[in-house]
Amino acid sequence: MRIDILTLFPEMFGGFLSESILKRASQKGLAEIHIHNIRDFSTDKHKRVDDYAFGGGAGMVMMVEPIHNALKALHAERKYDLVIYTSPDGELFNQKNANHLSTLNNMIILCGHYKGVDERVREHLIDLEISIGNYVLTGGELAAAVIADATIRLLPGVLNDETSALSDSFQDNLLSPPVYTRPFDYGGWTVPEILISGHERKISEWRIEKSIERTLNKRPGLLEGYQEET
Repeated sequence: MRIDILTLFPEMFGGFLSESILKRASQKGLAEIHIHNIRDFSTDKHKRVDDYAFGGGAGMVMMVEPIHNALKALHAERKYDLVIYTSPDGELFNQKNANHLSTLNNMIILCGHYKGVDERVREHLIDLEISIGNYVLTGGELAAAVIADATIRLLPGVLNDETSALSDSFQDNLLSPPVYTRPFDYGGWTVPEILISGHERKISEWRIEKSIERTLNKRPGLLEGYQEET
């Protein structure tokens, strides 16, 4: 998989790409992320990428031309499956979105900033708008990082245990059950006996029961989707 990210602040991705799962995916040759500075595609001698909004109002707006130039340059190199724009008013990102994105060969993620992008970008150059929550960030870089991480970790071979991603929270519209590790007894805090019983069927049933219980207590709205699928 290849992900190209268009941003005004490429330095924000440095540490994120050089650690943990994304680093492993890159080293294995399973995924690659390329960061592009939108300013490099500006035709203005000062590399300007934003301007005041028509009609007035506070805040600057990202201009069409540098973004369009960046997209044209990328599309000239290869065919992309999807162009995503990170926006507070986009479709709310969830596990099903991540599952779908992980089936693609490549995608472009455009990071918004300031008051957002000129509406003509959204009308003519974007395939999908994604929000990671009902709040506003300084820019779309964190959202792009979230989308990339949630997607790439699902690629076959990225995780050491390929079944791990399948048991994550939200895969079945349920939260994950409690997990424990050694020691069995920590100052009187003990692990449920069922987990050391060696009885796989009973352990599986316990985990499903605890997933439903935890979801009911913490995120009851998810159970509607679980009941629809079961």
